[in-house]
Amino acid sequence: MSVKDRLAELGLELPTVVAPLAAYVPAVRTGNLVYTSGQLPLADGELSSVGKVGTAVSPEDAKTAARICALNALAAIDALVGIDSVTRVVKVVGFVASAPGFTGQPGVVNGASQLLGEVFGDAGSHARSAVGVAELPLDAPVEVELIVEVA
Repeated sequence: MSVKDRLAELGLELPTVVAPLAAYVPAVRTGNLVYTSGQLPLADGELSSVGKVGTAVSPEDAKTAARICALNALAAIDALVGIDSVTRVVKVVGFVASAPGFTGQPGVVNGASQLLGEVFGDAGSHARSAVGVAELPLDAPVEVELIVEVA
């Protein structure tokens, strides 16, 4: 089954690639790897939520936001090389804008990781970092970047 078919089976559609907010491109290929830029939880040009996780944003809402970030990263990959050329998800890096004392970053970034597992099966298993940060662009609660291997 193709990745596009799997997305449809899951009731998911890749969004339009989010336009860069500064001087960068959404994704770059080098050899058989594609690196995405950090993706925010933007849907239809709006952030799904704003603020720090643990105060303004619940961990569950942030987990949903991480899922949106992952879909945006997949859209960037699709636009560059075609989503069906992905053979493996190699690494996920998630940044979580964290309120003081919030230590649930891994649970938040699970939103992205679980989506990738649903879409790619075993090929979606990946190395990962989940990092708490003070601020993210546009006051986003989460940002996700991917490294994938392509055919």
